[in-house]
Amino acid sequence: MTLDIITPDRKVFSGEASAVTFPGSEGQFQVLNDHAPMVSTLDRGPIIVQTSSGQQTFTVDGGVVEILQNKVLVLAEAIVA
Repeated sequence: MTLDIITPDRKVFSGEASAVTFPGSEGQFQVLNDHAPMVSTLDRGPIIVQTSSGQQTFTVDGGVVEILQNKVLVLAEAIVA
């Protein structure tokens, strides 16, 4: 699936991912290929991205995620260092 993580000032990540774990407002959840369409709010916490080259972690300060037709779009408030 294609993943884009975007903040108001830059694109943080754009590429292929096999699994992504999110800090949802109602608890942590994971998205795999061919996931059902959904929209969710995100709390502050780690987004864990599994790619063919390994794992990357981005800590977001809240935001929204949309999953639709193997495209995952994250609109994050900010990325915390």
